[in-house]
Amino acid sequence: MQVIHRKSIHFYHSLLCLCAQVNFVACQLFALLMAVWFRIYLHPSKTSPFIRHVVATLLGFYLALFCFGWYSLHFLVQSGLSYSVMVFAGLENMHKYCFIVTLGYLILCQITRVYVFDYGMYSADFTGPMMVITQKITSMAFEIHDGLTKREGQLTPGQKYFAISRMPSLLEYLSYNCNFMGILAGPTCSYNDYKAFIEGTCYQPRHQENANGKENGKYKQTEPSPKNDVISKLCTCAISLAVYLSLYKLLPVERSIDDDFVNSTPFHLQVVYLYLAMLALRPKYYFVWTLADAINNAAGFGFNGYNKDGSPRWDLISNLRILDIEFATSFKLFLDNWNIQTALWLKRVCYERCPINPTAATFLLSAMWHGVYPGYYLTFLTGIGMTMAARAVRHNIRPYFLVSDSYKGIYDVITWAWTQVAISYTVAPFVLLAVGPSLKFYRYVYELLIHCGVGDTMSAFLILKKYIHFARNKTSDLNIDQSKEQTL
Repeated sequence: MQVIHRKSIHFYHSLLCLCAQVNFVACQLFALLMAVWFRIYLHPSKTSPFIRHVVATLLGFYLALFCFGWYSLHFLVQSGLSYSVMVFAGLENMHKYCFIVTLGYLILCQITRVYVFDYGMYSADFTGPMMVITQKITSMAFEIHDGLTKREGQLTPGQKYFAISRMPSLLEYLSYNCNFMGILAGPTCSYNDYKAFIEGTCYQPRHQENANGKENGKYKQTEPSPKNDVISKLCTCAISLAVYLSLYKLLPVERSIDDDFVNSTPFHLQVVYLYLAMLALRPKYYFVWTLADAINNAAGFGFNGYNKDGSPRWDLISNLRILDIEFATSFKLFLDNWNIQTALWLKRVCYERCPINPTAATFLLSAMWHGVYPGYYLTFLTGIGMTMAARAVRHNIRPYFLVSDSYKGIYDVITWAWTQVAISYTVAPFVLLAVGPSLKFYRYVYELLIHCGVGDTMSAFLILKKYIHFARNKTSDLNIDQSKEQTL
């Protein structure tokens, strides 16, 4: 009876999860249609910013209510509390108080959802949109603080551009946080970029951080169309969804900690399976983030200057670069191209401002922002070590492989393989969520490395040591030859 009861509960949760996912996709497709209508019929040349703010906000509230029901009130509560802090707290400490209130409310909602309602079940997660709203609110708070309390000489070039010199009105604030283009899946963006989109000034030359001013000046006379980029991104969405639906059930990550699988599968095949299981999961994120990007582009938001050939770039708020992710040759390159807007948010509000150990602080903030599952914290703790190790390898070993193109090619292949393995190992607890499965995964990997991988690892180190010695001698010979040529 207990087995039947558990199966019925699992089936019920699976059905709820499927309904939530269908709701999400339907709402995003509706948002895509509304984005096209918004760009054509509410164009800034014939519609005031006030009307565009109102329509974008009301459509956002409608989508939130349709997807999450009364849970969407949390979006208003979080936004309202934070705006009150911005208005009534002193400018000197407003950004700190706002950060604590906004992130604290998000974590409180995550604790309630995970430990009170549906631990481990990906149902209609109303905290997902709150994560994006948290990024927007905290970014705005720091940008207001920069714009109203600091002199230009105290700011970096990026902080100068993003600094807000006037407190936004309540309507502007809600439109920025809850507009229909980004309410369900983001991505986050700066307030100044969003304001320029609403007012129709986003096609003017941008700051150097985003585009070349001369190229913008050359091609800015006509407003570029996002049609080709939107179609391309929708095709990417279709392919990503097809790949995900075809593979994710065939390659569950949980199999990597199954006793029978571990005991009957050689170590190298387990590594390959873990890589393929993680590879099968990524298209889900490719689909969600690329669709969100396409929606913003269809509304006219996301223009980022022009390429050298004069073609428009619509990647201002893009959240990923798929090919750069799949062919990344370092841990840093992978992270730089994955969830780009979140990485920029972490950089702007934490890494650039934290006076003590900014790398560890950034990983900790990222874990807290993602949620309260223990697997998240295990992933980001592992990520700190992986980042430090990757930096050391790149700094100490890479120079010896730059003596020729063939050696660099060998280095790229090796580092690509190790990057994919390192990412898979690091992210596994993020997918497994709970402490028990995550520690079981670590234990299996440790035992396999000890019993099966020590010999291979020692052989690899001996080969690498021999090669580095050879490359070092060759580099020295090249330097001597160059010195002789200069002397002659």
